Amino acid sequence: MKVRDECKSWFMEMKWKRVHRYIVFKIDEGSKAVIVDKVGGPGEGYHHLAGVAGRTTTAEYAVLDLRISVHAYRNWPQEQDRCFISWSPTKSRIRAKILYATSKQGLRRVLDGVHYEVQATDPTEMGYDVITERAK
Repeated sequence: MKVRDECKSWFMEMKWKRVHRYIVFKIDEGSKAVIVDKVGGPGEGYHHLAGVAGRTTTAEYAVLDLRISVHAYRNWPQEQDRCFISWSPTKSRIRAKILYATSKQGLRRVLDGVHYEVQATDPTEMGYDVITERAK
């Protein structure tokens, strides 16, 4: 599966300029490529992304730029952490699940700077507590 250049450019903008809080990627089956579907602005965060993912029955990928304190017990300042989310709801078509599972590593190679990954089939598997626990 081909990953379009726009995927890397949006990610690099999120990584270096920190103006986007999340990016949702999808596979365009017509062109057989991974493309950018949605971009979350500075005022949108985890809860907006979770609401979007919770309403869809199609598989997607997302990268979330989340401020969490990994070393909270030492009162260290918060850090930016980027989490890759592979969303494949149980109600998705089997063909889509297979397509997304086999295409994930190609996209991950392009997204240099993702700190950890979460795979979810329902919204509880990508809950805020699950994501922050994975970061520790």
